[in-house]
Amino acid sequence: MARPLRIEYPGAFYHVTARGNEQKDIFKSQRDREKFLSYLEAATQRYDAVIHAYCLMNNHYHLIVETPHGNLSQIMKHINSSYTTYFNVKRKRAGHLLQGRYKAILVDADEYATELSRYIHLNPVRVGMVEKPEEYRWSSCRYYMGGSVAPDWLRTDFILGYFGNKKDAAQKKYRQFVHDLIGQDYSSPLLVTIASTILGREEFVNEIQDRHLSDRKYDREQPALRKFSSKPSPEEIVKAARKAIPDDNRLATKAAIYLCHRFSGTKLREIGSLFQLTESGVTQASKRFGQKLDDDKQVKVVVQKIGKSLGLSIV
Repeated sequence: MARPLRIEYPGAFYHVTARGNEQKDIFKSQRDREKFLSYLEAATQRYDAVIHAYCLMNNHYHLIVETPHGNLSQIMKHINSSYTTYFNVKRKRAGHLLQGRYKAILVDADEYATELSRYIHLNPVRVGMVEKPEEYRWSSCRYYMGGSVAPDWLRTDFILGYFGNKKDAAQKKYRQFVHDLIGQDYSSPLLVTIASTILGREEFVNEIQDRHLSDRKYDREQPALRKFSSKPSPEEIVKAARKAIPDDNRLATKAAIYLCHRFSGTKLREIGSLFQLTESGVTQASKRFGQKLDDDKQVKVVVQKIGKSLGLSIV
């Protein structure tokens, strides 16, 4: 069975969801939902989880979770195992409550936190449970809109911060932001997730690849890795750069350093060895060339041509 690709590091931000086994309900009473929320609270106390948003539907749940210590697996094991034990004991049953492993998508918070929170809070409206999302008792929506005082374990200020510094005004803007989509056809922000693993801008995805995936070898049990493993080698990049810029070896080298740094997934030490630079020298040279691309359209066109020959998308 394929295993989901987990990327964990301090400060990571996730959309997490889990469904009932065979699509069966995992919440059957008010007490069930209250108990689940108590495990969210416990996760913030024991493991320093930061819960930004939640929505408990009948047969699944959604969470937006931040992990200051990079311990998502530990947090989710506590939440899901504790709740499964409670549910089974209460109903004198045994076996799996949830369908397989939970799904966790690493999120570029600056780009998608607000959209994801809106998507989560609109879940009960989409299925006709309520007319307005703040009417649904088992989500964090009403705390964002000022209808109730949020519990201490729920953090609303981060997402509301995108709507202004004054709480009342931010809550009002957030309410309008969510209500704008009621009755409208709209696409889930999760549709643009890459390999069911990362949701973010190209720069964010590249950074995650460089920092957290470059050393991982392809594993047949983790097929999502294949999406991130098809990177050109530094040697391939140098060859492509020299072919595209045959008359200017210096420019070709600068382009190659930039492309190696951004797209090869190779360690700085190895790139530096290839170009006889220190690790900081590679970083600085790449940064300078990146600035040149912004200022010189002709050079950018050439680099895009190199990227295309390597199967890279350079915007």
